[in-house]
Amino acid sequence: MTNEAVQLTGLTKRFGEVTAVDGLDLTIRRGEVVALLGPNGAGKSTTIDMLLGLQRPDSGEVRLFGDSPTKAIARGGVGALMQSGGLLPDLTAGETVRLAAALQRNPRPVGEVLERAGVAEFAGQRVAGLSGGQQQRIRFAMALVVNPDLLVLDEPTTGMDVETRRAFWASMREETARGRTVLFATHYLEEADDYADRIVLLRAGRVIADGSGAQIKAAVSGRTIRASIPGADLASLAALPGVERAEARGETVLLHCDDSDAALRALLAATDARDIEVTSRNLEDAFIALTAAGSIQ
Repeated sequence: MTNEAVQLTGLTKRFGEVTAVDGLDLTIRRGEVVALLGPNGAGKSTTIDMLLGLQRPDSGEVRLFGDSPTKAIARGGVGALMQSGGLLPDLTAGETVRLAAALQRNPRPVGEVLERAGVAEFAGQRVAGLSGGQQQRIRFAMALVVNPDLLVLDEPTTGMDVETRRAFWASMREETARGRTVLFATHYLEEADDYADRIVLLRAGRVIADGSGAQIKAAVSGRTIRASIPGADLASLAALPGVERAEARGETVLLHCDDSDAALRALLAATDARDIEVTSRNLEDAFIALTAAGSIQ
C-alpha cells in the first residue's frame, strides 16, 4: 500500500489564455493535514477540482492512493466538502445525509455523523430554510458519511460564524486523530496556522512555499511594530528608517520592518507613540510578502 495519499505531477490547466494551474507538483502523505493557501486566482479551487476528477488537466497526472480519482472515489476512499451545490432544497438535513449514505459501499452510521458534523440539532429542517453555515455543516456530514481515507475541503467554513467555525475544527481534530488525510483550501490564514501540519502556498498556479507554519513564517525576515498613535500620518511613518510599509487599524498602527531597531528609534523620536509592541512576522505577513514578491521554497 502506497504511503502517498495524493500525488500531483506536472498538473496544468488552462482556460483560454489564462493558465490557472501551471505544472504543479505536490505529494501529500497519509495522515497529513495540509492547507492550500493563495490569493484569489492562485489555482486552489481548480487544483481541487482536478484532484476530485471534476475537471481534466490539460497535462499532468493525479493519483489518489495510487489510483485515479475515479477509482479512489468509487471505492469510497475520498470525501469532499465543496463551497456550494450538492443539496436538494426540499429534503431535510437528515434525509440529505441518509441519501448520501445510501450511495456508499461502507458508510458510517448516519446518527454518529449527524452528531459529529453538528447537524443533529436541525436534522428535521428542510435545507431551503437553513443558513449558509448550516448548509456547510450538511456538506461536511455528507463528506464524513463516506467514511473516507482522504477528506478534501474547499473553503469549508464559508458562511459559518466564529462559534460554528470553532466547533467545525474541533470535529476535524477528532477526525484527523483517526489518521485521516486532510487537504483543505481556505482564505482564513489563522485556520491554516492553527490546524495544518503543513501549508502549501500557491501563486499563479505554482507552489511558491511548502512547509510548516513556522517554516513559512521564518521564510520572511523582519518584525512588526504595533503602537497606538492618534492621528498618525501613514506616509510619514512608512518613510521612517527600517520601515517597509505602514497600516492603520483605528488608532493602532502596524509598521512592518526590515530593521525594527532603527524603526523603533525613529518612531520614538518622531511621535508620541505609546503601548508599543514588537513581534515577529506572522503568517499574514508571510502570505503578503510571498504572494506579492517572489518564490521561496
